[in-house]
Amino acid sequence: MRPQQASDTRDWPESVEVLNECGRSPVVLVCEHASNHIPAEYDGLGLDAKMLDDHIAWDIGAAALTHALSRKLDAAAFLGNYSRLLIDLNRPVHVATSVPRRSEATDIPGNRALSAAETLRRVRHIFNPFHARVQSCLDERQIAGIPTMLISIHSFTPVYHEVPRPWHAGVLFNRSKAGGEAIARRLAEEPGIDVGCNVPYKVDAESDYCIPVHGEARGLAAVLIEVRNDGLRSRRGIDEWADRLTAAIGALHPEHMTLAP
Repeated sequence: MRPQQASDTRDWPESVEVLNECGRSPVVLVCEHASNHIPAEYDGLGLDAKMLDDHIAWDIGAAALTHALSRKLDAAAFLGNYSRLLIDLNRPVHVATSVPRRSEATDIPGNRALSAAETLRRVRHIFNPFHARVQSCLDERQIAGIPTMLISIHSFTPVYHEVPRPWHAGVLFNRSKAGGEAIARRLAEEPGIDVGCNVPYKVDAESDYCIPVHGEARGLAAVLIEVRNDGLRSRRGIDEWADRLTAAIGALHPEHMTLAP
């Protein structure tokens, strides 16, 4: 069980930050990797502060981008309050990368040889409450007959294992082809912006959770937007990407919120 003292509320915050839950937009935003917070008792999982500020611990700039999009779109948003190094909110809990022992080229000492009890503790305090809040919001919208599209906001590194990535953004989808391609086309209209579909990753049931589970499994269109994080390291860059994405998402029509067979 987690510590219960009132003084622990900063070190053990709620698992999710909720913005504008009654927003009028048909879009619901999710930012699973918004935070690099690790409670003090974990001693940084054996990593130094520089490593915990890097991409392995969170998606740099994604939280600020999600806040801006929530305001501009008048959209509900759900942001994770813990580092993905403790437990990844965008992975099924049964897969090896749910609690990573290695992230890219970095070993995570504090995740070696975890007991079942410690893994379950993280599932109960971080993973389950986060997804319960998202599920509750989507349940209420569907019961009320509110059209809904789920969009997950992430960022990625300019270089991966010494290989440069040329894209400024990627739009990832599975059955939500109409919506994903429409967003990508609109982003690509801006000169100098390189956008790809299903890059630099792809969506599948083993490496993703929100899109297949909260989205397509319940019949909702759902896409994941990745922005290269060198474009999100300044207020200006965040504002520019918020404007681009607001225009692209705002241009969606009802036919874009459908699922391919």
